[in-house]
Amino acid sequence: MTKNQVTKLFEQWNKALINKDLTAITELYAIDATLLPTVSNKVRHNHAEIKDYFIEFIAKEPKGELVEQNIRIFTDVAMNSGIYDFTFKDGTTVRARYSYVYQLIDNEWKIITHHSSQMPENI
Repeated sequence: MTKNQVTKLFEQWNKALINKDLTAITELYAIDATLLPTVSNKVRHNHAEIKDYFIEFIAKEPKGELVEQNIRIFTDVAMNSGIYDFTFKDGTTVRARYSYVYQLIDNEWKIITHHSSQMPENI
């Protein structure tokens, strides 16, 4: 795994979001992944709950853009944390902090933890 490949994992996730592909989004997460989403107070613990969150989120037609990345790579785990912006179909934007933790599971990199929280103040 390289830093460029970690960035591509985000791009794959963002593309599935833009394409409104709930199945593709959900399958990027491990079966028992944890999602702490940007625009929901409910923690999600599995595919069904993660999919439920993204039904409403993709209806807003979000498009993510990385602002800052901090990537760490280990043998079978990679982390990417930083800041990203989301632009929605109504023209609104949200800047958020994020952390993705990926693990190599059955020769596929899966998201095992995804934390995203809106920035408390404008930067």
